[in-house]
Amino acid sequence: MDPLDEWLLSANDPQGQTIRDLRYNDPPTVYLGITGTKSFAPPAIKVTPGTTVTWDWIGDETEHNVVAIDGTFDSGQPIAEAGNTFEYTFETEGTYKYVSEPHEEVGMKGVVVVASAPSSGYPTVDKWLAATDEYDGSITDETGTDFVEIVSGAEGNGGNFAFDPHAIKVSTGTTIRWNWIGKGGAHNIVFDDSEIGEESIYAKSGVHFEDTFTKAGIYRYSCEPHHSIGHRGAIIVE
Repeated sequence: MDPLDEWLLSANDPQGQTIRDLRYNDPPTVYLGITGTKSFAPPAIKVTPGTTVTWDWIGDETEHNVVAIDGTFDSGQPIAEAGNTFEYTFETEGTYKYVSEPHEEVGMKGVVVVASAPSSGYPTVDKWLAATDEYDGSITDETGTDFVEIVSGAEGNGGNFAFDPHAIKVSTGTTIRWNWIGKGGAHNIVFDDSEIGEESIYAKSGVHFEDTFTKAGIYRYSCEPHHSIGHRGAIIVE
């Protein structure tokens, strides 16, 4: 198992062992001391180099601290004082695992993944696909092609929860077909900024949706059941 996946599995996360991609958000705050939990909120985030992360104590009942496993940062002795904060600026790309020492054994663990944001020249696409693990800013160029097929349920995002390719560029008049391959459970196609799409959910393999794109623009879509874990795609029509 990947060391990061193993770490996340051992960390308390009410939303389920996912890394929140915050590279296009304001500098993030991680909360400690939520009543009835021994977890960071959120426990796993992804930011760009140069981002300052703030940890904010919001409860007085339990002592916490923030200590990096590799010694990169350390908030000091555990305290229980609402309103206390600790900040660290991440300048270098990498994976930074940390704990609250009094509660490490019961899963109060966190991680900050520092990575440059993907850049394709289409900021709307990059922001939409930032949460897709395998997206690196590459756009598959299919301009001049009359017909294109996209796989739904391709390998990615911790299972078969990806479109392949993630992002494509086509000419106006291109017909795109989505082919379910019967993996990753049930999927659908829901567009974020257009009324086209197939909201019905299918688990069986086969082609369940296609459309001809006659207007130029950027079309963002996702599999609704797996949207939050990165099962997203984008189409650039020029």
